[in-house]
Amino acid sequence: MTREQLIVQFLQENGWADAKRTPFPGDASSRAYERLTRGDEQIVLMNAPFMPHKDPYSTEAKLAGSDPNAFICLATALTRRGFSAPHITATDTNNGFMLLEDLGADLFSQVLVNDPSKEKELYSTAIDCLAAIYRSSFSDQLSAHGAEWHVRKYDAQALQTEADLFLEWYVPEFGNRIDETAKAAWYEIWADAFLHLEAHAHGLALRDFHADNVFWLPEREATAKIGLIDFQDALIAHPSYDLVSLLADARRDVDLDMADSLISQFCQQAGIPDDNKFRAAYAVQAAQRNAKILGIFVRLARRDGKECYLDMIPRVAQHFTRDISHPALVKMHQWVTTYAPTVLETNS
Repeated sequence: MTREQLIVQFLQENGWADAKRTPFPGDASSRAYERLTRGDEQIVLMNAPFMPHKDPYSTEAKLAGSDPNAFICLATALTRRGFSAPHITATDTNNGFMLLEDLGADLFSQVLVNDPSKEKELYSTAIDCLAAIYRSSFSDQLSAHGAEWHVRKYDAQALQTEADLFLEWYVPEFGNRIDETAKAAWYEIWADAFLHLEAHAHGLALRDFHADNVFWLPEREATAKIGLIDFQDALIAHPSYDLVSLLADARRDVDLDMADSLISQFCQQAGIPDDNKFRAAYAVQAAQRNAKILGIFVRLARRDGKECYLDMIPRVAQHFTRDISHPALVKMHQWVTTYAPTVLETNS
């Protein structure tokens, strides 16, 4: 059977064969989504054919990718704790199909285009949600709907593998060359920097929490107002990770003063001292994530033909430049100045 025939069969088996199907815009993943509409009812079809990792990067970075077990188990773990991940109506793990609760169309990014005055309210509620997730207890062994998933740790190997995308893709794109001496220094600097991430207890990081992945659900209560998607790659990580994803967004500018107050709000809600240790860890996690994103955006453009991602590089370069200006990363700033100075010049 073709994949379309398998979809039709799945919809027939679950009572949605007569629904109108409307595709969602694509993203950087291999997954596809359709909104199914039948009268006043709506549901979402996830079409995620399982493709085992063939590249070392995905394995070393601990990406779940298209494995449906990850999404099923994490979504269920979140909804059981009162968070607004999509409820799952039906699954076909063999073929990678799911029917999910439709969280609507009010992504943060779209809400703020329509009404910028809501920014503080939305971001403040999102911060409360992240703090609540951090305070929640999540087992590293999850099960739901017959699926099982092991939530792994965001260890030094995963952190380094991601940061190395900066060397592999961003650096050559802008005409810089890295010799073995520079590579050795790069790894040594990151190894020392990652020690800052051990200063706090780790918790669940959804790993892609930003304005294009978070829904505003004002009709719900408290932290349930935040709709969650794209969490299948979640790991146990430093509590700053999702905070960085939200406040150092590659797709939109967040006021720096507001971001600073939101970091303090997170610390208060999460029960973490807002001190030099946390701010240093935040800077390290931000630098690591933004180094990764700079590399990923070049890779998406050059390997996958998605050149629109190049337009976001100046903003991410600005984030990265600010990150490595923190005293905890003075050696990284010196390295970048010597071996990859173009990133310091590629600011919007």
